[in-house]
Amino acid sequence: MVDEKVNQVVESRKPPGFELPLLLFAGFRSLIDRLHAELAAQGHPDVRPAHGFAMQAIGAHGATASELGRRLGVSKQAAGKTVDRLAALGYAERVEDAADARRKLVRLTPRGVDVLSRSAAIFDELRATWEHSLGAQRLQQVESALRTMAPAEGVRLDAATWFSA
Repeated sequence: MVDEKVNQVVESRKPPGFELPLLLFAGFRSLIDRLHAELAAQGHPDVRPAHGFAMQAIGAHGATASELGRRLGVSKQAAGKTVDRLAALGYAERVEDAADARRKLVRLTPRGVDVLSRSAAIFDELRATWEHSLGAQRLQQVESALRTMAPAEGVRLDAATWFSA
């Protein structure tokens, strides 16, 4: 009796290493593109991914331009330009710092808070779409695996500038 497997070509190669970051980026990009399409439909057509990173870095309590620059991994001047753009779009404003009159604080406007709230709700909907496509258990496995591989210090907000460098 001849072993039938001898004449079969068995494909057992691993995927190439470069494929993993491309797949991760493609998943990220599909989520971000769908988020921004929905934000545009909900009245925020000018918000861009970099704006979202900046608004997250500003946070609920505001930040100075220097703090914002550190959080985003950019110079104070670059952070200032981002604040100028967010202010022109109505998402942020510069105000006097109540704790130190020498400092200007950047804080989110109600429009900025609105876009972040809408983003959170849209991301929940997008996650539900992935759960429907992959199944709850499989999505939980993906998320768990990514948490395992993510840095212990958490997500860095300077990703927008990292991509542009």
